[in-house]
Amino acid sequence: MHIVCHMMSSIDGRSLTDNWNLPFASPTYEETAARFKADAWACGRVTMQEISHGKDRDYPRGLAKQPIPRTDYFARRDASQYAISIDPKGRVAWKSDTALDSHIVEVLAESVEDDYLAYLQSIGVSYVFGGQDDIELARVVATLERELKIDKLIVEGGGHVSGAFVNAQLADEVSVLLVPLVDGREAHTSSFEVAMDEWKKPAYLKLESVETLDHDVVWIRYTRKT
Repeated sequence: MHIVCHMMSSIDGRSLTDNWNLPFASPTYEETAARFKADAWACGRVTMQEISHGKDRDYPRGLAKQPIPRTDYFARRDASQYAISIDPKGRVAWKSDTALDSHIVEVLAESVEDDYLAYLQSIGVSYVFGGQDDIELARVVATLERELKIDKLIVEGGGHVSGAFVNAQLADEVSVLLVPLVDGREAHTSSFEVAMDEWKKPAYLKLESVETLDHDVVWIRYTRKT
């Protein structure tokens, strides 16, 4: 599987955030993402909750009448595109099996509630397990490639998810859209964020292309240096 981390960043390395007031930002991001022609895209729990328009853990209780085995569940294997939701604790309350015209696949820890698994099955959402309490991304990637035949995955944020893929040495390509803005707020997440106790080593990259887009945006693409 070819994995691309696609980010939009301020000059000082902050990921797309509030109060930027750049109406062109989201369309530019989506247009460039579409050029990768990926058959799956991945986001973290915070972004997926925004897409779902649901409240945190707002799903019915009591659906699971007995313990549900912690085995991967695929409601569909023939989708034209998949939305991969990195959501270890099972907090995103989807309303259907589709997000932005893509079939949803939840990536969960085995410690997730039985009721959440029963709820996902009831609305036709697929799910895979990435570990007991945390997510082992290499295991998830192998499952998605083997079971759903995903060839290209684009990781669309946020900074913690992209940082996790880079830190695990799984990102084949890093794509950064630099917008003409300095954010300056130290509390805001960088485009690639890894906790110090999880950090392994720098990811060394090779420059592949630089493209100037409208609105003074610069698109820089790198591949992993081997």
